[in-house]
Amino acid sequence: MSKGKQVLGRGLASLIPRPIQPIQAPPPTRQDDGVTDQVVAGVDINKIHMNPYQPRADFDPVALDELRRSIQEKGIIQPITVRRVDGGYQLISGERRVRAAREAGLTQIPAYIIRVSSNEEMLELALIENLQREHLNPIEIAISYKRLLEECSLTQEQVSDRIGKDRSTVTNSLRLLRLPEPIQMSLRKGELSAGHARALLSIEDAKAQNQIFSKIREKGISVREVERLARESGKGKKKTLRLQSSLGYRDSAMSAIEERLRQRLGTKVQLKQVTDGKGEIIVEYYSRDDLERILDLLTADVVH
Repeated sequence: MSKGKQVLGRGLASLIPRPIQPIQAPPPTRQDDGVTDQVVAGVDINKIHMNPYQPRADFDPVALDELRRSIQEKGIIQPITVRRVDGGYQLISGERRVRAAREAGLTQIPAYIIRVSSNEEMLELALIENLQREHLNPIEIAISYKRLLEECSLTQEQVSDRIGKDRSTVTNSLRLLRLPEPIQMSLRKGELSAGHARALLSIEDAKAQNQIFSKIREKGISVREVERLARESGKGKKKTLRLQSSLGYRDSAMSAIEERLRQRLGTKVQLKQVTDGKGEIIVEYYSRDDLERILDLLTADVVH
């Protein structure tokens, strides 16, 4: 009977996709000799310097205490990752484990010691390692993606390859940084889910966005309900545009064109009509890579 369960367990595990792990390491079998790199060894926990590139800003004290108790009971299961610096070590990933291990009274901790040639490489490793291994909140993840794009000069395609996520996942995550600061803070604290945040992003009117955000906090409405309110908010805007058109301010056909362009380009598009049929098209983009994506869409039909 137990043999059957084991076979089933392996079958299920084979069906569950696992994220790409950029750094793999076996359990430690030695104490650090102070010289060798690319090894797993036990290191003095008091010689570990925290990571200046740490993407995590929020540490849940309850989760940290749970991890401390787990470490006291079972030890450190997954080694942290460090590099050598100034006679000690600089943390690349595993700050939660280091904090919990210190609170548990440990003096040694298993670490994968790697060689890092530059601060730029250190930043990239730290961000990718934390994205792969640590439980970051949606805003921390979005900020990490942004830093990889801007500070490590990676494209969205390269970021998606390194972390094993679809490019659309990276793009949608970056869009969260367009939300107003109070909504971002609520998302960081876990008061607001990523689903609620994505639904709020579909609302262009800032006033309506804040009103619906208040309803989420006060009444705990579901993501589906937020999506419904967002659609109603959009209908209200269309009615306003139609009224403006009847007054000579805007043609309803312009709104339809705007909507088609938004769907086509996957970003905010505005048409501004001036006089005699003239005007301008404003297309928003959120990074150099996003601009290249939009350019690819605009030129695809021409090239092919």
